[in-house]
Amino acid sequence: MIRSRVARGPALLLLALGLLLMPTACGPASGPAGAAPGAGTAKAPDTVEPLPGEPAPQLPATTASADGRQVTVASAERIVPLNGSLAEIVFSLGLGPRVVARDVSTTFQQAAALPVITQAHDVSAEGVLSLRPTVVLADRSTGPAEAVAQIRAAGVPLLVLDDAKRIADVGPRIDTVAAALGVPDAGRRLKERTEQRIAEAKAATTAPGHRPKVAFLYLRGSASVYLLGGPESGAGSLIEAVGGEDAGTAAGLTGDFTPLTSEALVKAAPDAILVMSKGLESVGGVDGLLRLPGVAQTPAGLDRRIVSVEDGQLLSYGPRTPQVLREIAEQLHPAAAR
Repeated sequence: MIRSRVARGPALLLLALGLLLMPTACGPASGPAGAAPGAGTAKAPDTVEPLPGEPAPQLPATTASADGRQVTVASAERIVPLNGSLAEIVFSLGLGPRVVARDVSTTFQQAAALPVITQAHDVSAEGVLSLRPTVVLADRSTGPAEAVAQIRAAGVPLLVLDDAKRIADVGPRIDTVAAALGVPDAGRRLKERTEQRIAEAKAATTAPGHRPKVAFLYLRGSASVYLLGGPESGAGSLIEAVGGEDAGTAAGLTGDFTPLTSEALVKAAPDAILVMSKGLESVGGVDGLLRLPGVAQTPAGLDRRIVSVEDGQLLSYGPRTPQVLREIAEQLHPAAAR
């Protein structure tokens, strides 16, 4: 999911992320070694929870695409979602048996056997078309543009959604996908279930008297890429929902990410650090993270207060967002969780 936050950013970050987001970049996920209390919280299996039964799509359906087109879907027999967030919605709607491919950010168990049709998150048009899809779902970060154009030129309906960067985007995203696939009733049920669970997760968060400042760091040690999240990173909405304050935003950063430096960390002064689990592994766990310039000198580093969430879940902004909120809250406020 990180590509949707960074891949359209500065050329330096684009080059680095293109190298580091290969499926083999970090190996399988596991709990962060050396984590502070709360960071070792047992995590639920990496699965999605479909609605009961498989809905019958009522098609054709025409939906407004985020790139200004009107896209008509006549069949949902062979669906290709081009990122993990969209795949999560499709499977949660009960349409998982119709999905014929996945991208590298689709990591949940139900999709594990599907062929991967992206490389470093770039879509292979030939790979997609070889699977004879009847509908393709993408968002604005999907690329390259030539691949998107090639899929459309082959006559395949391709719907583009706006990128999801905050909790408020979850409901509309579910609505759009469900409408495009001809299952609006299932979409309403999934939206209601998800929004109710988000509200419950927020209500269950017992935060301390002050709001801890939380810095979102994007880490890939294998490529020496270390980034500090700003207001457009996508993590701020999650941090705020569990009673925290986004440290990058509070420090006056703009945009999505900025290279991590000692100076930037000193200015952000986070009380806790939020990371993706594979990124944490790639730098050698918490001990390795503390060796990065400036990290050990922050309040978060001094307290070893590190919050780790699976890569495929953290910024997905979909039906599993309530689970993400609970994981962050349990690790950010361990005393309250006990």
